[in-house]
Amino acid sequence: MTKPVMISENSLSLNLGGQSRRKFIYNTATAVGAGMILSSPLIGHTADFVKKPERYTVKQIIDLFMKQVPGAPFANTVDTLKSGSPDTVVTGIVTTMFATIDVIRKAIDLGANFIVAHEPTFYNHLDATDWIKDDDVLQYKMDLLNKHGIAVWRNHDTIHQLKPDGVTKGVLEQLEWQQYAGKDIPNILTLPSIPLKELIAQTKDKLRIEKVRFIGDLNQNCSKVLFMPGASGGTRQIQSIGKIKPDVLFCGEIAEWETAEYVRDARAKGDNLSLVVLGHIASEEPGSAFMLQWLKDNVPSVKATHIYCENSLMFI
Repeated sequence: MTKPVMISENSLSLNLGGQSRRKFIYNTATAVGAGMILSSPLIGHTADFVKKPERYTVKQIIDLFMKQVPGAPFANTVDTLKSGSPDTVVTGIVTTMFATIDVIRKAIDLGANFIVAHEPTFYNHLDATDWIKDDDVLQYKMDLLNKHGIAVWRNHDTIHQLKPDGVTKGVLEQLEWQQYAGKDIPNILTLPSIPLKELIAQTKDKLRIEKVRFIGDLNQNCSKVLFMPGASGGTRQIQSIGKIKPDVLFCGEIAEWETAEYVRDARAKGDNLSLVVLGHIASEEPGSAFMLQWLKDNVPSVKATHIYCENSLMFI
């Protein structure tokens, strides 16, 4: 069983550019600012008015995030509570990609009762459970959540609609690719020319990936990169390749009979096109770390921890 890895309040080690390099300066600045307010003879009596609340319910935190996303909350969204009550007073927050049983147990150990997950909790996109309602694995997981009063909120559609997209921003910062991102479409990047082999090695190192799958010539120089994290789908991936004509597509996951076959045929035709499949979790995990920093900036009175759920699949 893969053990989850935590990033706690005082040990954020991801290379997330400006986000993590703040090193929690926000909290220090808040404390200093509060001292200045209280010492002012003009506004000392109104200090309570400007203080942020120290206690939040699940709904208050969700609503606070929604207010920063254009158009949110959205209709027909998967971003709903999967367990727990919106009125629960939050004792601690865990951000993660998947609210796995291991992650839930770790949240319990931390005294956290609110998990913000990016992906489904119950094994399908809509988190529908009718088709699996009598399954013992599902029942064990639901009982564990209910017993400890843990609320799980999926933040998928909403974080992707943040301007800029919170997931893409988090990943590009961890890869240190922000300066190469297109102004209008940050998923299209123009990097200094680099052999594919070196580009893959750097990406694996920065995203904590053991191995990747790829198609291409490892000695091919790459500059124009199309980055499509998560599960974009073969149609979008292939159409984007045809329109943008990148040297390489970095993506989260593929259906092997779609994008991989298109790239194979493109190379047989003579195109210098490569494909690197990072894995869904690895390609979007920094979006959860981005959410961790958002929580520290916006609800600093509540302890927040990011837990890596790691890849469910192993390599041999």
